[in-house]
Amino acid sequence: MDDQLQPVTRAQEWRAFLFLTVVMAPILAVMVVGGYGFFVWMFQLITGHLPSGA
Repeated sequence: MDDQLQPVTRAQEWRAFLFLTVVMAPILAVMVVGGYGFFVWMFQLITGHLPSGA
């Protein structure tokens, strides 16, 4: 079998860039904010008050 890698085309680079910026970045942002909100919610559930910096 001849397993040679094909060079990446400019169109493939654009598709990958658009996928990362339009799909993955918003999903990751929602997951980070949702994860933080879940952490604060669980913290309040266990301790009864908000986490404070001081």
